[in-house]
Order: sequence, then structure tokens, then C-alpha cells
Amino acid sequence: MNQYFDRLPRDFLAVATPGAGKTTFALSVAAELLGRRMVDRIIVVAPTEHLKLQWAEAAGRAGIPIDPTYSAGQGKTSGDFLGVAVTYAGVAVNPLAMRIRAERFKTLVILDEIHHAGDALSWGEGVREAFEPAARRLALTGTPFRSDINPIPFVTYEPGPDGVPRSAADYTYGYAQALADHVVRPVLFMAYSGQMTWRTRAGDEIAAHLGEPLTKDMTAQALRTALDPNGAWIPAVLEAADKRLSEVRRHVPDAGGLVIATDQDSARAYAKTLRAITGEAATVVLSDEKAASKRISAFAADDSRWMVAVRMVSEGVDVPRLAVGVYATTTSTPLFFAQAIGRFVRARSRGETASVFLPSVPNLLGFASELEVARDHVLGRKVSDEGDLFAPEDALMAQANASEAASDDEAMLPFEALGSEARFDRVLFDGGEFGHAGEVHVGSEEEMDFLGIPGLLDPDQMRELLHQRQSDRAKKQKAKAAADDTQRRHADSLTEVSTHEQLAVLRRELNGLVAAWHHRTSQPHGVTHAALRKECGGPAAAVANADQLRARIERIREWAATRKSS
Repeated sequence: MNQYFDRLPRDFLAVATPGAGKTTFALSVAAELLGRRMVDRIIVVAPTEHLKLQWAEAAGRAGIPIDPTYSAGQGKTSGDFLGVAVTYAGVAVNPLAMRIRAERFKTLVILDEIHHAGDALSWGEGVREAFEPAARRLALTGTPFRSDINPIPFVTYEPGPDGVPRSAADYTYGYAQALADHVVRPVLFMAYSGQMTWRTRAGDEIAAHLGEPLTKDMTAQALRTALDPNGAWIPAVLEAADKRLSEVRRHVPDAGGLVIATDQDSARAYAKTLRAITGEAATVVLSDEKAASKRISAFAADDSRWMVAVRMVSEGVDVPRLAVGVYATTTSTPLFFAQAIGRFVRARSRGETASVFLPSVPNLLGFASELEVARDHVLGRKVSDEGDLFAPEDALMAQANASEAASDDEAMLPFEALGSEARFDRVLFDGGEFGHAGEVHVGSEEEMDFLGIPGLLDPDQMRELLHQRQSDRAKKQKAKAAADDTQRRHADSLTEVSTHEQLAVLRRELNGLVAAWHHRTSQPHGVTHAALRKECGGPAAAVANADQLRARIERIREWAATRKSS
């Protein structure tokens, strides 16, 4: 506020993490400008119909009557209103009508989540044409980066150290800063892996482990298998998430959960599964309609357990009691992930922690570990090596992944899910990983060590408890390994089978750590395996013995600890 009124700029871009108070800031600016008679009217542009209503309600509480039912073709609105709320799509339909309105009065335009103005060429052009004559423009976003290189209207771009233009915010308040100020909740990510089986259209049956290094296509198909409502992975993870919600509700009685689904059929199926688990009907939000808005508002106000949504609750919707989430969608762009996680970080009281369950997919684990990293919208990349020659293809892939029809594209894959199983993989918190020394069966005591973490803990207490749980688990595993070793010595007939199983577990653990190292350093898996062989000796991992695999596991953990401490 001080910075804005010291300068009183025509354009101002505020970048703040979800839950930090962007709406309050914008309406405070609007009220002050109206009071000083520097503006006469307000126009709020929001991504969705529901957010129009949410803005109108918040503005009403601030003493600024806003009409959320206004449409560009309607012309005048009631004299009781000081402004209107419209969507980006609505502006694009008739930008001239909005331009006339912006020209008739000294107008403040509030552009909520302005990165949406780059979603389509027509949207960006429409926003620019409609609001170019506005007296003042206040742009807000929690995610100023996009998966494409479409410039965002009224955003300033400045060359970075590499000469590539990046968005320049007038004020930035990131998640890490908000976390330190106790404005938002810390997020505990619960990652689940497991064995997936599917059949291609050619009739080939494929089995793969979710979380192991796979090709991009196989990773996508393994993820779709995991999210199949008819498999065993989703029911197991939903049940685990409900156990976590029950633990949180012991300290936060009205805490709620949200499942983000890929499509409407999956959403309905997940809601049916939740009803079987909890005995309570879940709120299902399927589309951006008035009835859906009412369901979201009703869920925000009551104390029911679960809501299931496709895309509508992915951004901007304020349901502060959401404390547990299940990321059950194939949409996996950094923009969508950040928006989705933003639904769970709004703090109400000190000590609340959000818990988000997600598949052990490399890019999602990467997004989770980098939650506190600030990003800017980059318009292009400087070609610095041969790998950058593929930048145009990378941009096209990212744009395809970011499109609203991504789930429709996925549906065209030659794929049929045959079966799945879930295993608790690891916990990600504050950039660290816990409990990842081998997988854990769903429903086991070891899983409950993490699901049963109290719902009210400060970040330092959470970090200390996770370290303690991991240490206790390592001791249990060591004792179990010693007991198993004693048993193997007394049962020669089982030696071959036990050794085979042990090697499989060690290889899986090594592969998981190498994948985590890749997320942290971007170093290819093959390079990491080669470096470990060079330092520890021995043949390739596929034929290495147990001692050689353990040595490599210890060495890569030493690398991670050294990198973390530095």
C-alpha cells in the first residue's frame, strides 16, 4: 500500500502467494482511490464466474458495491453499483463495450490472476483493447509464470542476466516469505508409488513401477493407471488421506479435504469411493456454473469432510478450512500445480499444516520440492547449447500440457488400465525427503507413523518430528534386516529367494534416490549411476551385489546431505 501510494502508478503488478491477501490489498487501494476521487468506477476482471461472485461479496464487505451479473452486451448497470465484475472470456467477446465503459469514467481496472490474459491470443488482445484507456490498472497474480511465451498485457518485461525478457513485478511477496511470517501454512506432501499394469491398443501388457525412471509416455500411462477409479491405487490413497483428515480434525474440528480430479467421470467415481470410506456424501463440483458456486460456498461454510472437483477449485477460490488434498489429476504443469496447492495454504491460526497426497511422478515431486522457489514469466530462452535447439518443441509440449483440453488429449492414448496397487513412498517437507528408505505397505504401522502426525505443529516441530520418525523407522528396518539375516542363515533353501527380493528392494531404493537427485540437480540418471560406479566400484546396478548397492545408496545420501548443508 505504501509503495503504491508513494508512486501512484498507472500500472502496478503485485505478485503474492495464494492466501497472502491480494484481494484485501486491491480493495483497499480501490477504496482509497475512490475516497480521493482519483477514480469514479471499478472494473474487476476474474478468471471464472465463481470468482466474480467472490469478488463482489468481498467488495461489498469493503463498502464498494460491485455487480457480478454484468455482461458486456448489457450496457448500463444499476446506479447503486460503483463497479462491475467480468471474466476474461467475457471481455474477449466484446472488448469494445468494455473500452467504452473504461473511457466514460475515471476507471480502476483490477486484473485478478492476470496471467490468464495470455491463455489465448484473443483474450490478451481483448484485454489490451478494452482497458488501454483506463485511468489505472492494478494487476494481481499468485503465479506470474506461464507454460507458454505469450506476453501478458500491461506487464513489464525486463532482460534478465541471460538477456531473456522476464516479467518484472512492482511488489513481490512469495510463499517462503509468507511462511516465515506465518501468513500461510507449510505443506506436507505425502507421495505414493506402487506397481501399475496396463495394456496398449496393440495388445501388449506392460507393468511398471510408479516413480521409477520411465519414458515420458510410460510415466503418463502409469499415472493414468494409478488414477483409474477401478484400480486399487486411488481407493488406498483416498483412505489414507481420510485417515490424515481424521487426525487433523482432532485439532482442527472443521478441517476439510479436496480431491482434484481429471474429468467428471473420475470425480463422480472418487466421490462414490469416499462415501464408502467415510459413510458421508462428498460435495461434487463439476463445472463453472451457479449451482457449483453455491456448492463451493456451502462447503466453505459447513464442516463436512470432502469435496471433489475437476478444475473449478484450482485457483482463487477461498475455502480456508481446506487442510488435506489429493492431487488426482493428469494435469501436471507448474502453473496448475502451484494454483492447486494454493487452495490449501491459507492460514487461519498458527500451527496449522496442510497435507497433500500425490503420485510419485518425477515432475510432481519436483514441483513439490521447489514450492518455495520464486518464478517469473519468461518470454524465451537464449540458445546456449545443443539441447536448447529443441526449445520450440519444448514450448509446444508445455503449451499442449497447459491447455484446458489436456484431459481430452490424454483420453486418446492407446491405453487400458488393468490394475494398480499403492505403496507409501515418502514425505516431502521444507525441501527435504523423509521415510523414503524403501516402500511401505498401505495400512501398516509405518504408514500411520506419518499419517498420524498431529494437525497443529509449527514448521520446526514438524521438521524435528519427521526426522525422529525417519530415525525410528531406520532402526526398525535395521533390526528387521538383522532378524531376516539370522533367519536366512537357518534356512538355506530360502537363501536364493530372499537374496533376490533383497536385491530388488535395494535396486528400487537406489533408483528412487537417483531420481530424487535428478529432480534436485537435473543430472541425467545414467550420469549419476556412472558416477556412483566410479566412486564405489563394481558392475552395473542390474548385476551388482547387495553390498555394492548399499555402498552406492550411502554415497548418494552423502551427496544429498552435503548439498543440503551447503
